[in-house]
Amino acid sequence: MSRFPLLAVVLGLLATGCGSDPAPTPAGPANTFVFTAALSAVNEVPALAATNAEIGGRGTATLTMHVTRDAAGAITAGTIDVLATFNGFPPGTIITAAHIHTGNSTTAGGVLVPMVPAAGEVTMPNGSGSYVHSGFGITPIDTANQIIANPANFYFNVHTPTNPGGAARGQLTLVP
Repeated sequence: MSRFPLLAVVLGLLATGCGSDPAPTPAGPANTFVFTAALSAVNEVPALAATNAEIGGRGTATLTMHVTRDAAGAITAGTIDVLATFNGFPPGTIITAAHIHTGNSTTAGGVLVPMVPAAGEVTMPNGSGSYVHSGFGITPIDTANQIIANPANFYFNVHTPTNPGGAARGQLTLVP
């Protein structure tokens, strides 16, 4: 019996098994972006007075941006979900407003994305609490592009009756 046919079969099987894997399909542009902000009363601009009852207010915010893209990959629509927790505020504090603003850490800027809670939605009977809400619209849509491109030029802050101009704020950071 000749060994050549057996050798040809073995070599054929080896060649089949050593074929290259197909190239992975490239992923499209991301449609979800997560940002965090470390909130603190001392980050407010202008600074809160040291005698202000809410000077110890702090918290964390996670903002999740969901975008829709057209066939070319351009963002055509977007929403933001917010999950924020607060502590260090005086008992009985009420959050009256929350926003994403334009501005670096030393600038007070205009509201870009309002995230205003319903009256009484965020109360802190013990000085701590949370705010969870979904689906805040982003308009104009170029705002989404700007935040994604340079989150450090935007901040999230919350407002209270004691500090209607802002009680605690933090710059946005994109979570990789």
